Amino acid sequence: MAVGIPKALLYHNYHVLWEHFFNELGVDLAYSKSTDKEILERGKKHSIDEACLSLKIYLGHVDYLMDKVDYILVPRIVSLKKYDKLCTNFYALYDIVNNLFNTKIINYNIDIDNHINEKKAFIRMGKDLGFTRASSVHAYMKAKRIVKRNAKHRFIKQSHLLESPKLKILLAGHPYNLRDKFIGGMVANILKKLDVEIIYSDIYDERESRDKYKSISPRLYWTYNQDIINSILYYQQKVDGIIMITSFPCGPDSLANEMCLRKIDKPIINLIIDELSSEVGLETRIESFIDIIKARLKNG
Repeated sequence: MAVGIPKALLYHNYHVLWEHFFNELGVDLAYSKSTDKEILERGKKHSIDEACLSLKIYLGHVDYLMDKVDYILVPRIVSLKKYDKLCTNFYALYDIVNNLFNTKIINYNIDIDNHINEKKAFIRMGKDLGFTRASSVHAYMKAKRIVKRNAKHRFIKQSHLLESPKLKILLAGHPYNLRDKFIGGMVANILKKLDVEIIYSDIYDERESRDKYKSISPRLYWTYNQDIINSILYYQQKVDGIIMITSFPCGPDSLANEMCLRKIDKPIINLIIDELSSEVGLETRIESFIDIIKARLKNG
């Protein structure tokens, strides 16, 4: 049995957990390739025009895996905290894939409002795959320990970058945008050419920053946008500028990012990436932004 992992959307949040959970159970995994024009074109064939770029890319990854695996992992996450929600794409994802593609799906469902947490969801998924509860619990707990260790290592590594004498820019956004070669990858390439130290918003001290978002928007209920704002506020005084990355036309981001643009006291811009965006087009905006920051620092 081979389970396919689309390298898009929630992959960038949970790939370490998935990999070690399935490996511990002895399940073979196959991954789609990194996002490129071919992946995007595959996704566009299955998408409505109004779908965000990140969802179009995800569907392209699913399409790429169709004839290469027995099952495709498609998680469904409704809520990670009581009374808060995720973007509707995440709890519609199973239905979208199930209706668009003729493929078997491995699925787990997290819905805190209905008392289904991550551990319970993974145990159910393990049982659906034919494994005992004990095996599923063991695999999940071991994978979570590795996730925790990995997160600590990444945080320590990024913390060292804050000591760099170079200009430091926080790239703020969803991991599936920051870490995707086609979206955040373009921005990162430009910043590297400008000899800028890149700090990523998906790596920060979550315990120290819990609920900081409430100073920007007390009633913001999109969990992943809360995380982004928490990270921005954590790094605000540690970086020289902030670049927010959004995939067009994300609804939650359009609201949350606008609040950040108005209330964050730090040089900040919002880059909205769509399927026509190119590195050449972004380069001018980013170079101008970096020049403005350097001029401000020079003038005190």
